[in-house]
Amino acid sequence: MDKKKVAVPLVCHGHSRPVVDLFYSPITPDGFFLISASKDSSPMLRDGETGDWIGTFEGHKGAVWSCCLDTNALRAASASADFTAKLWDALTGDVLHSFDHKHIVRACSFSEDTHFLLTGGFEKILRIYDLNRPDASPREIEHSPGSIRTVVWLHSDQTLLSSCSDSGGVRLWDVRSGKMVHTLETKSSVTSAEVSKDGRYITTADGSSVKFWDANHFGLVKSYDMPCNVESASLEPKFGDKFIAGGEDMWIRLFDFNTGEEIGCNKGHHGPVHCVRFSPGGESYASGSEDGTIRIWQTGSSNPKEKESSVSNGPSKAMTSDEIGTKLEDLKFERE
Repeated sequence: MDKKKVAVPLVCHGHSRPVVDLFYSPITPDGFFLISASKDSSPMLRDGETGDWIGTFEGHKGAVWSCCLDTNALRAASASADFTAKLWDALTGDVLHSFDHKHIVRACSFSEDTHFLLTGGFEKILRIYDLNRPDASPREIEHSPGSIRTVVWLHSDQTLLSSCSDSGGVRLWDVRSGKMVHTLETKSSVTSAEVSKDGRYITTADGSSVKFWDANHFGLVKSYDMPCNVESASLEPKFGDKFIAGGEDMWIRLFDFNTGEEIGCNKGHHGPVHCVRFSPGGESYASGSEDGTIRIWQTGSSNPKEKESSVSNGPSKAMTSDEIGTKLEDLKFERE
């Protein structure tokens, strides 16, 4: 372990409480973006490459458990303990719509075509909101066996994926019929689920295991035991030859996809790691922790003699509109 090179992260401050979810946008004409969910109730938008703060979405009155951006990074969504999911304008920070629920909302996800928003939470109901008719009643898919922890779209929005906080397995639902079509069996509850960029694999973290499933035939492709309980895992999107995992030991580990061999271990967080995600090009990855920070790590080797570098730490320093790009020139977020 001592011979492995030490990665030097960009450290992103700004959240006052634990960071519990991260989401990268696809690459857009203006670059790519990173949104973070925190128990401090205020999701934050950052430049995905530099980690620089762009703006804070203000309006929730409880912990935010999940966040996402649509395909063009023009809208954001968040799921909160205040019994709402909110749709935001990612350019201005304005709330476009608030979707009321009857209990805590734990997860949200935009459809690939950006027309629908999927939510799930303590009510054990999957809801699909038509964003072209946000005031219309959502379509509801019931019979989830427990409180919903994660939701994902796959198969060009034809299939839904969900996992539960209090039971093992990943359930796959047919959007058209609303029926459960398959279950991916796991011993522990699945705390993280991700569909690979090429649509081939579903990556899950459950207990101290990271698993890769065939996203089309649903067979288990690989399963690797981790050194500790892991809460999140992510597959490198460009080559698919490595993956990351983070959990209770505060470290972010890099593994070889084909062999499961640990090829890197990044230390720096001061609390358990709740979420890890690769950037859309695979050149870096981000981790969010109980310590309230986001750290962005380069996938390649770095100079171990370099010191940690902090980037724009929340609203205390705003970027210029030139740096943000033309898409964000009319930014209305409050800045100091």
